[in-house]
Amino acid sequence: MLHPWHDVTPGEKLPREFNTLIEIPMGSSVKYELDKETGLLRLDRVLYSAVYYPANYGFIPQTYAEDDDPLDVLVLCQEAVAPMTLVKARAIGLMTMLDTGKPDHKILAVAVGDPEFNSFREAAELPPHRLMMLRRFFQDYKLLEGKSVEVDEIQSSEVALPIIEDSLQRYSKQRRKGFH
Repeated sequence: MLHPWHDVTPGEKLPREFNTLIEIPMGSSVKYELDKETGLLRLDRVLYSAVYYPANYGFIPQTYAEDDDPLDVLVLCQEAVAPMTLVKARAIGLMTMLDTGKPDHKILAVAVGDPEFNSFREAAELPPHRLMMLRRFFQDYKLLEGKSVEVDEIQSSEVALPIIEDSLQRYSKQRRKGFH
């Protein structure tokens, strides 16, 4: 059986375009997370607040971010995408949060196969309200759990690309050592 983190290619046009494995569909209040050992999705929790994911949420295969997880991606698309679906995405920005003391980068991307979003090249081209919704979700979604999260301003794709490259390199180094 293929492991979605280790055995799926991150893509051909890295770092600008990449495959994203969707864990959570847009509109969901359920936090699914890749079980790193088995490659299956596991229910992490149902969100404590009356909020929902404002974009499809997943990760780039064969990446290892600073929070010791695959690199997170928010994929803007006009439809909710089923969990465990591969979506070809293009980076348009970066949103970084501080969660339990570690930087938690989230690549902001668009689905290349969605004609409503695939013309966007930079997050700044999106309606300002959409950007505020993305940030606000991550500022609020853990409040009722008694946890606070700091969310930086959304940055350009040029800031996102080195984060993607770094997480690809970190994965390669970690894979040689072995994951625990």
